[in-house]
Amino acid sequence: MEKKEKQAVWLYPRTKELIIKHIDEANARSQSEFIEDAIKFYSGYLDCNSGTATEYLAHVLTSIIDGIVKGSEYRINRGLFKLAVESAMQSHIIAAVNDVDDETIDDLRGMCVDEVAHINGVINFERAYDYQKGDDDDK
Repeated sequence: MEKKEKQAVWLYPRTKELIIKHIDEANARSQSEFIEDAIKFYSGYLDCNSGTATEYLAHVLTSIIDGIVKGSEYRINRGLFKLAVESAMQSHIIAAVNDVDDETIDDLRGMCVDEVAHINGVINFERAYDYQKGDDDDK
């Protein structure tokens, strides 16, 4: 293991304030560790044209991708929630105005599972309407 050496570092007060402000976010145990990590990170940034850029790029890319995924995940989950609410409302409205037996519901569920699998989830109202009216030519 490499032995650390004491170094004299002159910093502006506002730079030291930045260290103190961000030390917890950086998971650094000391100001020295924070400065050492910052130097390694900045050196990686400067070395981006060389083969030693992985230490810098790995952290930056991971952070960027993580932000993109979390943002997308939030938007997708919110959209799915809204769709589920609309679907539940439609189901309750349809159930309230129709008298459908259990066997018909089971048959319909099986038919819909097959249809959605066949059309890769791209639901088309006109096709369902034509099918229900007997005009389906299996497009």
